[in-house]
Amino acid sequence: MSIESSGIKHSFPDNEKERFNTLFDARFEEKMAARERAESATLSILVTKGTLDWAYPPFIIASTACALGWKVTLFFTFYGLALLKKELDLKLSGLGNPAMPMKMPYGPEWFRDMEWRIPNLVMANVPGFENLSTLMMKKTLMEKGVATVSELRQICIDEGARLIGCQMTADLFGWPKSEFIQEVSEWAGAATYLSYAQNSKVNLYM
Repeated sequence: MSIESSGIKHSFPDNEKERFNTLFDARFEEKMAARERAESATLSILVTKGTLDWAYPPFIIASTACALGWKVTLFFTFYGLALLKKELDLKLSGLGNPAMPMKMPYGPEWFRDMEWRIPNLVMANVPGFENLSTLMMKKTLMEKGVATVSELRQICIDEGARLIGCQMTADLFGWPKSEFIQEVSEWAGAATYLSYAQNSKVNLYM
């Protein structure tokens, strides 16, 4: 390796050349890692479901990301848009979800630890089963100290998450804006969601 300065040519042995390259590569990787850390991580979540069980994942992940300093955007569309309403009346249905365990929030410990696998036929034909399963789930969540969906949503709001409501869905279902919380960041469509998703490091569908 040789370097020419002021008309004088300096030569370096091969071991010095290798050492120089090694130091340069290490320094370059260090600088690039520091630059990547300096850039805020970004998260975009497409929220499409509005049942009690499906309401938790997007708000839990979003609130956690906010706590870590991420920039978070949630786009609520179709049934997921109901999660932005002022009054949340979320239900739980076991139909189409055979893996869902049913646990009794009442009785002795051994009874409460049992998992009940309820056949879909029973869920579909027993009057009031949906309300019963919803009540049981809410009771279990409360006893385990899990925050409510409203509380998790408020955490996201307080931490600066961007909540976008799908305008097409609101028009489709005939839901007036007065039914929704004031903290909805904007009402937009798929093009707006894609603009956020394109620039997000992490994109999730729920």
